[in-house]
Amino acid sequence: MGLLSILRKLKSAPDQELRILLLGLDNAGKTTLLKQLASEDISHITPTQGFNIKSVQSQGFKLNVWDIGGQRKIRPYWRNYFENTDILIYVIDSADRKRFEETGQELAELLEEEKLSCVPVLIFANKQDLLTAAPASEIAEGLNLHTIRDRVWQIQSCSALTGEGVQDGMNWVCKNVNAKKK
Repeated sequence: MGLLSILRKLKSAPDQELRILLLGLDNAGKTTLLKQLASEDISHITPTQGFNIKSVQSQGFKLNVWDIGGQRKIRPYWRNYFENTDILIYVIDSADRKRFEETGQELAELLEEEKLSCVPVLIFANKQDLLTAAPASEIAEGLNLHTIRDRVWQIQSCSALTGEGVQDGMNWVCKNVNAKKK
């Protein structure tokens, strides 16, 4: 059975549910991204204390997105949400160069987690609307993403504020959902 026929079969299944884990450091734009996906107002967003869950329809999939707070004191609790994750979306503030090392370390630790092994990962290089934003290619190189061999991955430039690049990333998610199961 080829990939195309698998995707057709998935699309014909009414609302196949996917569990998506949305992680990243505090102030990376995770909640703005989630609200953008859900077509909600993004003018008043406060730091996430704990988590947000939203279900979003996309290309015949029901995406159950878990947005977990990224503050340092909350990060140890991320592992409580790893089980049954179909896709990991990791959000990086492309304009906060001082935190690239910290965000890279957190991402590397996530990729080592047994419960997330082989889970496809989408890295959103967010805040591309800012003049100081590093391009996705520079972030990919700085985080050594090319060394990831145990899963499919993609880095996607985006702006959660304007919505630019967000749908491209979600298209990738829907196309790569079954990579984990192979």
